[in-house]
Amino acid sequence: MKNIVRSICQACHCNCGVLVHVEDGRVTGVTGDPEHPMNHGFICVKGQAQPELLYHPDRLKYPMKRTGGRGEGKWQRIPWDEALNDIAAGLAKVQGKYGAESIAVMTGTGPRTGNNTARLFCLMLGTPNRISVDNHICFAPSVVAETSTYGVMTTMMEIGPDYENADCIVVWGGNPLASHPPRGEEIAQAKRKRDVRLIVVDPRRTALAAMADLWLQIRPGTDVALALGIINIIINEELYDKGFVSQWCHGFEELRNHVQAFPPEKVAEITWLSVDSIKEAARLYATTGPAVLHHRIGVEHNINSTQTDRAFAILIALTGNLDVKGGNLFQQLPQGFSHPCNKLNFDSAVREKRIGEKEFPLAQGFVHCALAVDAMLEGKPYPLRAIYCTTGNPVVNMQNSKKMWRALKNLDLLVVADFFMQPTAELADYVLPASTWLEKDDMGDFPNLMYTNYIAAGQKAVEPLYECWDDRKILIELGKRIDWPDRVPMPWKDTDELNEAMVKDMGVTFKDLQDRGYIIEPMRYQKYREKGFNTPTGKVELYSTRFEQYGYDPLPVFNEPPESPVSTPELLPEYPLILITGGRSIGFFNTEGRQIPGLRKRMPDPLIDIHPDTAGEAGIAEGDWVWLETPQVRGERVRLKARLTTEVHPGVAHAPHGWWFPEKPAPEHGCFESNVNVVLSGDPPREAITGSVRTRGTLCRISRCAD
Repeated sequence: MKNIVRSICQACHCNCGVLVHVEDGRVTGVTGDPEHPMNHGFICVKGQAQPELLYHPDRLKYPMKRTGGRGEGKWQRIPWDEALNDIAAGLAKVQGKYGAESIAVMTGTGPRTGNNTARLFCLMLGTPNRISVDNHICFAPSVVAETSTYGVMTTMMEIGPDYENADCIVVWGGNPLASHPPRGEEIAQAKRKRDVRLIVVDPRRTALAAMADLWLQIRPGTDVALALGIINIIINEELYDKGFVSQWCHGFEELRNHVQAFPPEKVAEITWLSVDSIKEAARLYATTGPAVLHHRIGVEHNINSTQTDRAFAILIALTGNLDVKGGNLFQQLPQGFSHPCNKLNFDSAVREKRIGEKEFPLAQGFVHCALAVDAMLEGKPYPLRAIYCTTGNPVVNMQNSKKMWRALKNLDLLVVADFFMQPTAELADYVLPASTWLEKDDMGDFPNLMYTNYIAAGQKAVEPLYECWDDRKILIELGKRIDWPDRVPMPWKDTDELNEAMVKDMGVTFKDLQDRGYIIEPMRYQKYREKGFNTPTGKVELYSTRFEQYGYDPLPVFNEPPESPVSTPELLPEYPLILITGGRSIGFFNTEGRQIPGLRKRMPDPLIDIHPDTAGEAGIAEGDWVWLETPQVRGERVRLKARLTTEVHPGVAHAPHGWWFPEKPAPEHGCFESNVNVVLSGDPPREAITGSVRTRGTLCRISRCAD
């Protein structure tokens, strides 16, 4: 019997609407849902490959308990009840000896709903320590910058940019055709069909950069200097929206005075760009309205991250492109929807114990992963002794991977829930098999962050295979076994109750939402006219009173990267190139996908992009394996395959992230061979506000492997 099930793909953050094709109880294909407002029928290669993930022979199939030393690969299959009881007992033992704060829940960016429930689990445990593997270089800078400027987020690709109605689109530090394909396709279609003006700021000549009216090949790590230079031009040439600025902005005169230190000539020198191109970008963006400014994490992997995002928020406001049709929109989810986990909060006494609370008080309640590593290894500011890890592979994803490896081996208890036995799971005491989105009813990853004015629900296409469980079910059932004093009780008995809790105030049932596919709210514009902005002044804070209160620069500032041709010229003879890392590939989502044959075939090896002239000088040919080293982690190197391309500047090299080799022996699975995080550090110097580190814009050297 053939059947089609409407659902939400979780192969990445996009949460695309899909049609799952089922024949005789087996998923045979996944196609795009033409009615879904995110992707309009589009589907990327990751979505198409989901049946390969579902039926992969190496999937974790049942709970397992470690029987040998950490990393020895000795495991025993155990029933779920035994696993959950043992884990609960282990957590209680740690809590009794060290306190609840010595336990942490660790999440990555995996597209699974355990992320939301992880926050609830922390509340139940009484620990403020929810560790994010990458929040410091992915999400926190945007959230802190934009909420401090106008109270909400509006530049992320998932929400905010109204590409469909824009006359000018700026893509800054992002490659959405690979990282967020449906929205990237919107940009490409806007260019092809309507010939919108397209500006791309990126050190690499991406596919969108090749389509652009203006491509600014910026020196990595100098984005905020360029943004300040553009603001300088817009203000000095009076290209800003005088009415909006006068009525709705705070601190314009302070900003005007501040940016005089960034004339185009100085900015050109800093950024490697021409004066004319900087002026052209400023005038094109300011005078071709409505305009959208979209940025992504390319600008957040350095010590200027949060101030760069602040400068973008200021640009949007100055030009009057805030919450207008064709501009950067404020999110407007259907009335009554909210994630119930977000309604529960720690009391102040618990929250103040959070690791990093003093160092990064604005960083959205996550523990900086590098600080967590120090707590695991050195007991500073107090010991972390137990970790529950879901939706992440921190050994591969975190900077200084070998240090993370040592830290996890030092724990009293490590529990990992995942699809596969990846390097982090190899170190666990208990490994729990998670179900895929094809096997569960839910709303996808962070439904309140993925869409602008609608929500959608997925439904399972097949029953969970083997003994795999929904991440949320694992945490709910484990939570029922946590019985120490002062715990927060689990509010729901199962995932069905949790699903209903998300929509109950909307006047619909979860089944209603599944049947409809999505609920959309007609967009209203200039919503700030109703109640102003959610800032201390009630206005767009060009001059941030919140930053001033916390001792941060209230106006965006530029700091030269710690290792660069300018700040450390003495390193250039040894490390002559600027390194950028982490550019997305459409076939992989961070560390995921490398064991999926259809995806791995597209990119079987980790490729480092080098300009042909630079490679020629080093005696490197196309396809050669090369060593990559940086001054950040001395004595370490990783091995990558050279791809010679003029898409990068002769002084820049680009290395991918997230590489490990599932086919190689346990426990490492080759995670230290080609993983660029081995040679990058999470240690200081860090960005002051959210703790970003310099994974882009540092120095490196490349040499041909002898063998």
